[in-house]
Amino acid sequence: MWAGSMDELLKIDEADAYFDLDFVFDNNRISQLGKLLPKPVFINSVVHTLSQINQPFVRINAWPGFLKRDICETSAQDGEPKSSAENFFRQLKWQYQFVPDVPGMVSARIVAMIINEAYYTLQDEVSTKGEIDIAMRLGTNYPYGPFEWSEKIGLGNIYELLHELGKTDSRYKISEALNNETRK
Repeated sequence: MWAGSMDELLKIDEADAYFDLDFVFDNNRISQLGKLLPKPVFINSVVHTLSQINQPFVRINAWPGFLKRDICETSAQDGEPKSSAENFFRQLKWQYQFVPDVPGMVSARIVAMIINEAYYTLQDEVSTKGEIDIAMRLGTNYPYGPFEWSEKIGLGNIYELLHELGKTDSRYKISEALNNETRK
């Protein structure tokens, strides 16, 4: 069953689990989703961790394009949340991989870094966006170039993740070109 709003989602009693693919880190939304527990509550929270959210939800990487992958990247607290998520994934016949509860999980962190490095390359006038995309697709066999990826995922998502990661690690410093493009 599909719910178009939080009010509609809260009215669904017969669900085995709930998915919030439009999750926003907001105390009101977190509180509303908490009402759906103890059933598994899966949230698309790539940037914010379970320790920040402070609820036994299951984080998934549901950035645009990432759910089409063969494996679902997920994070859950040990015990009932993780066990419930495993059972649900098995019922759906989804492949999944539990990863540490850190901002960006694994794949989004890597892709965000690749995109940021591409913006540094653009900023240094080494090449054009189109040429960088072609080079990455052909040279690394990636499905998309970094600028194509940023369009699919959304530059705001990339910026938000890099900003969060940059708070504790200077390797994630946002390039001036990415920063400027995000402000457009």
